[in-house]
Amino acid sequence: MRPFDYQRAERLEHAAQLTAEANTLALAGGTNLVDLMKLQVETPQTLVDIGRLPLGTIADEGEGLRIGALATNTATAVHPRVRSEYPVLARAILSGATQQLRNKATTGGNLCQRTRCYYFTNIDQPCNKREPGSGCGAIKGIARIHAVLGASDNCIATYPGDMAVALAALGATVEIASERRSRSVPVRDFHRLPGDTPEKDNVLEPGELITAVTLPAPVGGIQLYRKVRERSSYAFALCSVAAVIDLAEGRFTRADLAFGSLAHKPWHDPRITDLLVGSEPTLALFDKAADLLLEGARGYGENDFKIPLARRTLAAVLCEATGVEP
Repeated sequence: MRPFDYQRAERLEHAAQLTAEANTLALAGGTNLVDLMKLQVETPQTLVDIGRLPLGTIADEGEGLRIGALATNTATAVHPRVRSEYPVLARAILSGATQQLRNKATTGGNLCQRTRCYYFTNIDQPCNKREPGSGCGAIKGIARIHAVLGASDNCIATYPGDMAVALAALGATVEIASERRSRSVPVRDFHRLPGDTPEKDNVLEPGELITAVTLPAPVGGIQLYRKVRERSSYAFALCSVAAVIDLAEGRFTRADLAFGSLAHKPWHDPRITDLLVGSEPTLALFDKAADLLLEGARGYGENDFKIPLARRTLAAVLCEATGVEP
């Protein structure tokens, strides 16, 4: 780890001012950032500790729920309203990391976590995300965990988190503040695809901080989170699906789905919702939904298996939600 200056922000405005400076990063729980600093992937000149800011509250917001950026993953997962009204979020959080990490990891930090691509975390390897212009070693290298959707010639890394996948299915909103303004961005639009600028993970600008995530009014129905991974504990997903499903008179009335570990961001395709809503659940319909999901999907050798895996996982989730026999 390289030497750095440390500052503690006591007010949001102060934190925004400090983090607007070049080569400065905000520190919350530190469960991802500190590891990257040890590997010298992240080498900030200044760390701004935002841990004392009053951003840890979880409270009602109209009919919905507002989760502060510094609320821990544990606090969110065990919150009574999250467990009863947004169970897909609780299940997604509890499927990730370990209890010790969830006790430290925060809402804002979880959204901003960086890829676990082997080339990104190894400073001796080429990586356009870490060093723009150096190339993407994964494209012709070890690509088992990498993207099959939304990738570019510059980067095929995936976003590794679970929480954001559930938030995307729920239609949550990210609240962002800086010295000059406040704004809200749908979770579905918060993370970026790599394109020509894979170093930019999300839409945050210098000096902007996440202040909260807002959940809409509870939707009821059936909420599921399925995570496919190589072992049952402390492993990132190879494919995950968050689903918010409701049916009436044998037909879909709601079908919001988001997919993890297939792309550079949690993947949400509104065409799947349009296809399902109003239709009777059948295996043939589920196969059509998978066709839409995987339209344009591309493997890179080692991760070719993710394409049929995503198809099977989507079908399994829809079968569980609707009672259709697989």
